[in-house]
Amino acid sequence: MKLCVVGAAGRMGQMLVRQIANHPDCSLGAATERAGSNVIGKDAGELAGIGRLGVAIGDDAQKAIAACAAVIDFTAPAASVKHAEMAARSGAAMVMGTTGLDSEEDEIVRRSAERIAIVKSGNMSLGVNLLTALVARVAATLDADYDIEIVEMHHKHKVDAPSGTALMLGHAAARGRNVSLDDVAQRGRDGVTGARRKGDIGFASLRGGDVVGDHTVVFAGPGERIELTHKAASREIFANGAVRAALWTRGRPPGLYGMNDVLGL
Repeated sequence: MKLCVVGAAGRMGQMLVRQIANHPDCSLGAATERAGSNVIGKDAGELAGIGRLGVAIGDDAQKAIAACAAVIDFTAPAASVKHAEMAARSGAAMVMGTTGLDSEEDEIVRRSAERIAIVKSGNMSLGVNLLTALVARVAATLDADYDIEIVEMHHKHKVDAPSGTALMLGHAAARGRNVSLDDVAQRGRDGVTGARRKGDIGFASLRGGDVVGDHTVVFAGPGERIELTHKAASREIFANGAVRAALWTRGRPPGLYGMNDVLGL
């Protein structure tokens, strides 16, 4: 299965190139970067440190996506929605790991998914998706006397907060409680905020160093506290999940899917 990696020069892009090159069921069909990048024309494999693959990094994303069965995108919201529209025009499936999309951008992705299979997730790792399923179950089991707080930490270069994974965990907790996250989310506290509202789902975002991604969901109740934690030590887990998702799209009907679909959770 030929896969296209957009943003191939970034940290995740290079990791994806390595994962695809080492996977027996797929190959790198195309790789792109933004126009004007100093890596245009360079071999994607050499840039990723695995030797020549014979795939030069280009700047024509539409052409690259059309030449492949699926495209994997971990770029930025504005670029990702454009790539989703390109994929829909070409008939290629898409795996989107980009976070921080606003409601208008999410709608563009949803419309694109009416024409192609799109797997979109705030986190592609097996462990995080298992954690998400556990959070929903625990939230459904414990009543509102157990306060839910989600704490996440990432490297200092991350531009959005809370992380896409934290929001995914928040939605899982809200789903377990049969409420809308938009109605109960508390995304920041500063100054004299008053007592915590019963039923709120709180978020705290930490940034620093080179942390790949740590997430903890706290259920704080009377006399006890339950904490569910996932810590990512390498971006390889995200690349592995993304390649798995891309292979899963083969033959799938159009629709917007998540990693829970890929993993059968």
